[in-house]
Amino acid sequence: METLNMQKKDSKTKKAIRITGAEAIIHCLLEEGVDLIYGYPGGAIMPVYDELYKFQDKLTHILTRHEQGATHAAQGYARVSGKVGVAMATSGPGATNLVTGLADAQIDSTPMVCITGQVPRHLLGSDAFQETDIVGISTPVTKWNYQITKASEIPEIFAKAFYIAKSGRPGPVLIDITKNAQFDELDFAYEKCNGVRSYQAVAEPNLEAIQSAAELINNAKRPYIIWGQGIILGEAEEELKTFVEKSGIPAAWTIMGESAIPTDHPLNVGMVGMHGNYGPNVLTNECDVLIAIGMRFDDRVTGNLETYAKQAKVIHFEIDPAEINKNVKVDVAVLGDAKQTLHLLLPLINENEHKEWRSEFDKKYEEEYQAVIQKDLEPTKPGLTMGEVIEQINKASNNDAVIVTDVGQHQMIACRYAKFSRSKSNITSGGLGTMGFALPAAIGAKQGAPEREVVAVIGDGGYQMTIQELGVIFQHNIPVKIVVLNNHHLGMVRQWQELFFESRYASTVMTNPDFVKIAEGYHIKARRVTERADLESAVVEMITSKDPYFLEVRVEKEDNVFPMIPSGASVSDIRLK
Repeated sequence: METLNMQKKDSKTKKAIRITGAEAIIHCLLEEGVDLIYGYPGGAIMPVYDELYKFQDKLTHILTRHEQGATHAAQGYARVSGKVGVAMATSGPGATNLVTGLADAQIDSTPMVCITGQVPRHLLGSDAFQETDIVGISTPVTKWNYQITKASEIPEIFAKAFYIAKSGRPGPVLIDITKNAQFDELDFAYEKCNGVRSYQAVAEPNLEAIQSAAELINNAKRPYIIWGQGIILGEAEEELKTFVEKSGIPAAWTIMGESAIPTDHPLNVGMVGMHGNYGPNVLTNECDVLIAIGMRFDDRVTGNLETYAKQAKVIHFEIDPAEINKNVKVDVAVLGDAKQTLHLLLPLINENEHKEWRSEFDKKYEEEYQAVIQKDLEPTKPGLTMGEVIEQINKASNNDAVIVTDVGQHQMIACRYAKFSRSKSNITSGGLGTMGFALPAAIGAKQGAPEREVVAVIGDGGYQMTIQELGVIFQHNIPVKIVVLNNHHLGMVRQWQELFFESRYASTVMTNPDFVKIAEGYHIKARRVTERADLESAVVEMITSKDPYFLEVRVEKEDNVFPMIPSGASVSDIRLK
């Protein structure tokens, strides 16, 4: 185990106390400021749950209906609150059910600590009942993991786990604890971790690189900013906004970076990526300097790398050295926390307006409006569109709701048309694209920001993957608002089948249950909308409700999301129809 640099605690925690490992785990969580855990009990983690029962006044435990739901709820909580989310499960299938959430948190840089029970130390490797090598299984999808086999290890490992999860580029950590370590006693004292040897959480800014970046930016004629979630994770929203306004540079976002700058900001030009806005995609290949901040050049953003921004000088502001030159070769790499590096950049940037260059984005937007946006938001055909549902949510919530989505057509439409006035408002499964993410993540988001309106916008396919989490909403009366956009298809797969597989809808047509009755079975107020005339009143009723609310909206069955960059194509080949 690597040496830890430990932060001194107050005198109350310096004195060791003799307690069991299970109780030590609870004390570790309390020392780290945890007050909410999502989980599912079982034999191998039962000693911890027994201690948790004794600390109900300090730690709230939410019993999800599936362990995957626990991880997604912890993710939603972390993404909205900025804290570390915590999930807990037993060994074997309980632990393996966490893997999807761990993978999702890993690729989307979400700070999370997962705790799993394990068979006693003397049974490890014997194929004992519900024994699974969760450390081996989870290694590729965690930032760090560790198996505790002795009670004495607990304080140090928990301190290290929370430090790693939230420092630098955040991510998920898993701690596996054998049952004997939960029963055995230790002399408990806790000291928070503030560093780990061989792990440099954040690189010191290179002032020469920042100076080089400033020179490129100041001399550019057609500069262009693309920001990602690094802005939100680094709490660099004000620095980004100041940079954009001082430089006059048009700025676009990846779906994970959405809401860092208000949607209606005049220099916010929209979304990049496969279903992003037309101008931000096409003009990527016409800028002379591309400034990427806190984004990782994902394939859904770049399209064909052989044609991506080849004409531009590329500046990459990034906290994780592994992302530099991984996908796109850059001319200037600025390593470090975005808040700090942008703060150092700002005095070096000249004031500018770039009026002619910005007008190019306006022209492309008008093309997109005539071809796509008007059809989505102001439809003339009888069937309801997903876009007009999002527009009604914007109006009813005054552009201030937290919108939670998983993956698919509903996700792309929500990201395209949702309007946000403050940060941490768009909670979605970005890198992994996890169906079933939205409902439990919305539960966590609401508990992480109880003062905010939280609306889960979900497709009928993904909704049914974690529909059982309605039980959590009912049991705890969590006032989440749920909108299912029901097109009776796995919509995004069906769209690809229509466009690229000659409309052979192989296993994408869905015969759905009565969603309203299911919601009512959980004592959640529910309504169904099939006509445009009823949409506005239904959305207003939902948003103004003080209780949980379910709204099913029947939308067009064979409606496609455009613009679209075909898989493997250039961003310049984006289609408007």
